[in-house]
Amino acid sequence: MFKNHPKGLIPAALSNMGERFGYYIMNAVLVLFLCSKFGLDDEKSGLIYSFFYAGIYVLSLAGGLIADRLRNYKGTIMSGLIIMATGYAVLSIPILSTADNIHWLLPLTCVALFFIAFGNGLFKGNLQAIVGQMYDNPQYANKRDSGFQIFYVFINIGGLIAPFVAPILRGWWLGKHSLAYNANLPELCHKFLKFGQTMVGQNATAEEIQAAPQLFNNLVELSGKVIHTGSTLNPANIGEFCTKYLDIFNTGVHYSFIASVAAMAISLAIFLLSKKMFPNPVKKETETVNYTKEEKSIMAREIKQRILALLAVLGIVIFFWFSFHQNGASLSLFARDFVVTKTIPPEIWQAINPFFVIALTPLIMLIFGSLSKRGKEISTPRKIAIGMGIAGLAFLFLSIISCMNGYPSAADFKKTAEIVQDAMKTGPWVLIVLYFFLTVAELFISPLGLSFVSKVAPKNIQGFCQGLWLTATAVGNGLLWIGPWLYNKYPIWQCWAVFIVLCVFSMLLMLSMVKWIERVAK
Repeated sequence: MFKNHPKGLIPAALSNMGERFGYYIMNAVLVLFLCSKFGLDDEKSGLIYSFFYAGIYVLSLAGGLIADRLRNYKGTIMSGLIIMATGYAVLSIPILSTADNIHWLLPLTCVALFFIAFGNGLFKGNLQAIVGQMYDNPQYANKRDSGFQIFYVFINIGGLIAPFVAPILRGWWLGKHSLAYNANLPELCHKFLKFGQTMVGQNATAEEIQAAPQLFNNLVELSGKVIHTGSTLNPANIGEFCTKYLDIFNTGVHYSFIASVAAMAISLAIFLLSKKMFPNPVKKETETVNYTKEEKSIMAREIKQRILALLAVLGIVIFFWFSFHQNGASLSLFARDFVVTKTIPPEIWQAINPFFVIALTPLIMLIFGSLSKRGKEISTPRKIAIGMGIAGLAFLFLSIISCMNGYPSAADFKKTAEIVQDAMKTGPWVLIVLYFFLTVAELFISPLGLSFVSKVAPKNIQGFCQGLWLTATAVGNGLLWIGPWLYNKYPIWQCWAVFIVLCVFSMLLMLSMVKWIERVAK
């Protein structure tokens, strides 16, 4: 598996593990954290998540331009790690959100998210460009695709560990205060703190009086499940309990961001110890060859064709990332609302994806290698088309499950009694099957797409072209908010049907361009 690859490949991948660790913590907790800390609804949390993940990738274009201009990929990468660590350090400060401080605490949280996104922009694309530069050496050129697959496996080790960190720390901190985890309780606590004083007082509106008994009863019932001491609530102490529970619940999540700071430090140490193994970009020499006008025209036309082919592939993968990265948006909400997660917090399910990346990559590499030896090699553009079809199958499966169980929109589902919700929830096996299909699709698209970019990119703008790949991801991420919006507005099988249509359309469009892209990429 590692034979005939450059010796800097594994250290580069290990350097990327810290970034992936922080990325998967955010992927697992961000939407749920914004809901539980600030009392935001799913749509507003999804919007912030969408902008954050778009920022991570669109700022990679700026990071690529900076590194290309300075011809200093290594320095730009190290700066990115430090800036990311700064953002995570700000997020790790456990400040209780209240009506008096939310006007500055929520913006501060968004500023910290910007630091993480900008640092990631300096780091991510440029490290990928360095890996691509390793395979510019003719000695390793025929191993480019498998090299990026190996790189992708190792960076996902950080992603496999990360989703467990926040739930473990949160559960530990709740336990230290004689409390237990409940996914539904933070939302009820925020509602009570927002309306509770009028709901149990003399100035309640008719609507609030009607809603009060159900909210109050739900709080009393759930509090009995999470307070280990067995005490109960009454109107005199319920507000105090809600404040305490939210503070302790979210403080445990804040501690997970400290782990992200440590992960960045480890990545920086690995990079510093290994950077001599990584190639330095060759400085552009003054042109001494006299090309004819016709030769210059041919060269310019070839570069133009390469850029157009690259843009065509990028246009397709926008739809993949819009669909795939629902794993931190509507799919996280689905795990929280529609899946039995009493013993397993919804964030944990984010570990399924990196687990499958690690487990399935050697098998997929074996299949691709076997086909290549038999003279039936599948080109990268064709693999991307197949990946889009597999992603469509993932959402088709979820849509069928949602139809069979008669799931309404999430907003309507939450209005039903808790006993009805529990009876309708599906088993965790649904998430395992779903992420199996999505991960296979990812392995057909993401690492091979990185390889494709490094192959077709003109040598003097490699960082910029890797930034373009990540910008396409950013565009897809910028649309992520649509998932939670559909999820709460329509029966959720219709939400998943939107992703089916997009994936199938993208597959067919890619297949229509395959021969042209294959010809240009030779």
